[in-house]
This record gives sequence, structure tokens and C-alpha cells, in this order.
Amino acid sequence: MSLQPPTSPFVPFSPNPALQPGTPSSTTPLSIAQKPPPVSSASLRYASTRRSIYDRNLNRTQRAELSKASFAFLFGEMIQYAQKRVSGIQDLEKKLNIQGYSIGQRLLELLLFREGRSAKRETRILGILQFIAQTVYRHLFNKPADGLERSHDKDDEYMLIDHEPVVNTYISVPKEISLLNCAAFVAGIIEAVLDGSLFPARVTAHSTPTDQYPGRTVYLIKFEESVLEREAMLAGGKP
Repeated sequence: MSLQPPTSPFVPFSPNPALQPGTPSSTTPLSIAQKPPPVSSASLRYASTRRSIYDRNLNRTQRAELSKASFAFLFGEMIQYAQKRVSGIQDLEKKLNIQGYSIGQRLLELLLFREGRSAKRETRILGILQFIAQTVYRHLFNKPADGLERSHDKDDEYMLIDHEPVVNTYISVPKEISLLNCAAFVAGIIEAVLDGSLFPARVTAHSTPTDQYPGRTVYLIKFEESVLEREAMLAGGKP
């Protein structure tokens, strides 16, 4: 049995019947944008309870602790990230200070929330510095600060002392940038707590090694003039 050829020539299908195959069209053909395939819900990840970290009770994690290894790894990555985007030691310390400042803002809010109605608003310089040296420092490093001093030369300067800052424990600073003090990160946290408590100040970290404590760091706190004027008024003296 042999196949017979069709009796009529085969004409290919054209969406426009008025146009014959091979005939140019005066109009530009439309392109139909195809919709992307829908994302299957099976490919999305959800927690087993379908609750995010924001749904957790803040008081339940009050005594939670973070391992030093995890902190050292995260903090080291932060320093490397900042180091690639600065040109000098001062810029790097400023970058760390800014990163710490954002944490200090949230930390103050968290501590006041946990204290609830018993929270006390500090109005004196000594009170807010003791709050930082005791409550804030203990919450961060599970220990209070090692010292709190006032400058003998300038009334607007105070010093918070840490003999062995945790942030410097696992950091190896090269000789070419030996003046770098990564505790500028903690200085940013302290500065944010002071600003949020209406004690505007500038906080910087300075290395002051001793024979007994080679990693000793002093956080120099310099208050603005408005803070000193308010302090004098509350003390009953003249600004």
C-alpha cells in the first residue's frame, strides 16, 4: 500500500487569516508576557509553631546566655566586614561605634521593658553611670564594670573602667594597627544608653594597659554642657 500525495497544497496556519504565508505584515506582532509559575507553598519554610522570633516572651530569655565562641565568631566577622570599608584606624573605630550604638538603643528599651512599672528614670549623672556600670554591663557581660571614676581636671568627663574587655579577648590586632581598640563597639552601646536616657554624651574607648591588666580599657564619657547645667540645677547650685 502506497501513500498518495495530497490533492491540495498544504498552507501553514496563520493567526491572521488575511495574511498569506511569506507576506510581510505592516504591523508589529504583539508579545504576550507570560506570568511566572506560582510558588508552591511546599517550598517555603515555616517554623513548626508558625511563630517568629518576635512572638517570643522577652522575659523568658532574661537569663539566657550566649557562648563566647559564638560571640567571638560573630564579632570577628563584623570587624572584617567593617575593615574592608574603611581607610584607617579612626574610621574603623567609628564604624564599630556606630554598630554598637544601634544595639545600645534596643538594649535600653529591652531593660526598661523588663523592669516594668518599677523602672526608675535617672535624672542625675551618678545615677545613670551606676545604672550602666551595674545593670547594663552585667546584662552584656555577666559582670559589673571594674571601676567608675570622675576626672579631676574636667567636670564633664567620667571614666568607666574594664580590666579585660570581652570584645578584645579573641581579637588579634596586627602591629601596623596596634592602636586599634575594638572596644569602640562597647563605647557605642554606652553612648546610645546615655543618649536614650537624655544624657547626651560622647563616649570613646582608650587602651590603658598595666602590668597586671595588659588589656585594660577606659571608656571616656564626655557629657554635653546641657547635662552639666541640669545637674547643677538639681543640686541646688548655679549652672
